Amino acid sequence: MRPGHESLHIQVAEKLRRNGQRYTTLRRDIVGELMASSRPLSVSELLAAKRGRAQSSLYRNLSVLIAAGVVDRVAGMQEDTARYELAEFALGHHHHLVCMVCGDIVDVAFPTKLESDLERGLRDVTRRAGYVLDHHRLDVIGRCRRCR
Repeated sequence: MRPGHESLHIQVAEKLRRNGQRYTTLRRDIVGELMASSRPLSVSELLAAKRGRAQSSLYRNLSVLIAAGVVDRVAGMQEDTARYELAEFALGHHHHLVCMVCGDIVDVAFPTKLESDLERGLRDVTRRAGYVLDHHRLDVIGRCRRCR
């Protein structure tokens, strides 16, 4: 599902360039950490990955990566449980299971038929509301194995 590491870095550099941004060492480090993770990461986890990293700098760079379409912010149940992951171009289309107790977020892919039915239903709903559907993200809220 993910392109090779170097291929992904080339794609990220191009996305940033198109947004008038450079692919700095910190941005490359953030992308690498997200690439190596099997799940979305919190700011705390990204800060812990590299000693001495300034929180304000991390937030600034995450904002640039989000604006360029490289990173997605996955909202948790509370503001401080937000997580970050590589955007769909890198991870492929998926959804999230979000624990309403501990804030854990897990990536999940739906079966093809369910995804197709969901897309068809969303297109119908958005059309009736006068919207044009570009894409969708779905977060399923519940309680994880540890918290139930």
